[in-house]
Amino acid sequence: MFQKILIANRGEIACRVIRTARAMGIATVAVYSDADASAPHVRLADEAIRLGPAPAAESYLKAELILAAAKATGADAIHPGYGFLSERESFAKACAEAGVTFIGPPPNAIAAMGDKIESKKLAKAAGVNVVPGYLGEIADTEEAVHIAAEIGFPVMMKASAGGGGKGMRLAWSEADVREGFEATKREGLASFGDDRVFIEKFIESPRHIEIQVLGDQHGNIVYLGERECSVQRRHQKVVEEAPSPFVTPEMRRAMGEQAVALARAVGYYSAGTVELIVSGADTTGKSFYFLEMNTRLQVEHPVTEEITGLDLVEQMIRVAAGEPLSFTQDEVTLTGWAIENRVYAEDPYRGFLPSTGRLVRYNPPAEERDDAIRVRVDDGVAEGGEVSMFYDPMIAKLVTWAPTREAAIDAQIAALDAFEIVGPGTNIDFVSALMQHPRFRSGGLSTGFIAEEYPKGFQGAPSSDELTRTLAAVAAFAATAEADRARRIDGQLGHRLQPPADWTVRIGGADHQVNVSTDGLIVDGAALDLAIAYTPGDRMIAVEDEAGETLHVRIARTRTGFRLTTRGTSHTVRVLPARAAPYARHLIVKVPPDLSRFLIAPMPGLLVRLDVAEGDPVEAGQQLAVVEAMKMENILRAAKTGIVKTISVKTGDSLAVDAVILELE
Repeated sequence: MFQKILIANRGEIACRVIRTARAMGIATVAVYSDADASAPHVRLADEAIRLGPAPAAESYLKAELILAAAKATGADAIHPGYGFLSERESFAKACAEAGVTFIGPPPNAIAAMGDKIESKKLAKAAGVNVVPGYLGEIADTEEAVHIAAEIGFPVMMKASAGGGGKGMRLAWSEADVREGFEATKREGLASFGDDRVFIEKFIESPRHIEIQVLGDQHGNIVYLGERECSVQRRHQKVVEEAPSPFVTPEMRRAMGEQAVALARAVGYYSAGTVELIVSGADTTGKSFYFLEMNTRLQVEHPVTEEITGLDLVEQMIRVAAGEPLSFTQDEVTLTGWAIENRVYAEDPYRGFLPSTGRLVRYNPPAEERDDAIRVRVDDGVAEGGEVSMFYDPMIAKLVTWAPTREAAIDAQIAALDAFEIVGPGTNIDFVSALMQHPRFRSGGLSTGFIAEEYPKGFQGAPSSDELTRTLAAVAAFAATAEADRARRIDGQLGHRLQPPADWTVRIGGADHQVNVSTDGLIVDGAALDLAIAYTPGDRMIAVEDEAGETLHVRIARTRTGFRLTTRGTSHTVRVLPARAAPYARHLIVKVPPDLSRFLIAPMPGLLVRLDVAEGDPVEAGQQLAVVEAMKMENILRAAKTGIVKTISVKTGDSLAVDAVILELE
């Protein structure tokens, strides 16, 4: 077994690998960029080596620096995690040449599966279902039109070396092919240095289902069930679960056997994932097709661990050390249901714009492990740390397990309510809303789920009348506690005043009359049997109903009341003493200023391009600038027609959120 492992990664996955290595009695080495000098993975490891500046291209992506760190610390193995160098054939080879074990598959398997066209040919030869399509090189647009017509519309045009949702275009007609083929070639060349494009049949009502495989260096390969990863946004996974609500035991066996056949065909060992696209419209379950193979550990591997009881990182380490698998396919069991939500630093209320900054508060839900429910948080951040613009926006992975899918979903909702993050915006409300959505709960998923259910963006989960009345009671109770504290401070309210008992609480434009007394809570004339504990200054309130169910509500003071966040929605609540509320209509409403003449940075980021100069005329909707944040480019457009009056920044500047880029006249 290895004596010391270097983790060639950062954040959550680095912490994840370190924890398993420590449990196995193996020393660990962390590497870090300047942006991560104080990161949790650096403190968690036994040793740490600086790589270089914050940009990944100057630190985590420099193989020579990683290998130099391994040599300097005497590490005898390297775990690449996911992303960065994890699927670089050249890095796996360089490790072997340096005498360091690469904890992953052999270089030839990485190479074979890294090319989308070649991997599909290999899959077909191995007896794996492949999507009907054309895998040869396509000379020009006319040939592309001819091929698409033969396959039958709709078709998907994909860059051969593509990934992460880049270099993909859907064509419903010949016109779409003519319009998009050359653009797909250009995207492939610009992003991956390869302009080859292939065309395949587009699967309607598609589900993204993947099979986890695990092999050793002695020819043993098993599959560990499937993961449903259909809930995606812009081709990026948001929610994963295992098993899939769509897959039958017969379908699982067929998928698993084909995945093992593919792995065996390329001499695969270590952990890997065979991704499949499945037709949700075919209830027979036979319409599943090979998409690609990820020759690394997947972000969503915890859901497989929770239902199998296996530690995949430990298995990867043991396989790399030459040990055979300690179990056979017949001994693999799937128990219960596990769901993972990715908590991202992004603002779902503002079109999911990336959000960076300091984690002023970071309190994840408490981890639980028993026979009824398990709550697991995989993260690599800490309170006071920085969510950087240089890396992926994922803050944490929240995983819940329960004996049934419904119980696992309910556990997610409760855990998300208890997740406190202050600083950058997060998608916690959004993923909570997904968990509550009737279509998600029914299992009727497809990769178009988010786009179909939220076509106009996200504005919060709908709240039931019961929840609204509970929040009105919470707000009035908190206001009473605040008033009671105020009267106890000498000179503020005098000695004889009592806090108001009657309150008018406005939520979502509707007023609720609430009475708070020692006898209990009355909302709109009806008693509510709630147990509420609140001390002024608390950031979280636990509300227990008469059935013993607990609701966690995050609370923050505002000028006229509170901001209450729970069950996937943030409510701005106005709270006034009932006797004063009627006079509120006489208050002057502050009209927000017209900012349409300004181009404002919607998120912190790097200004990579300015497309206009002072004095240039612009039209409404015209592209004016490009801001890069969280590895994504965001195009900023003019809100109105005008002439550029002044430009306040220059290309290459780092922008704060709401920074003025230019002004129109």
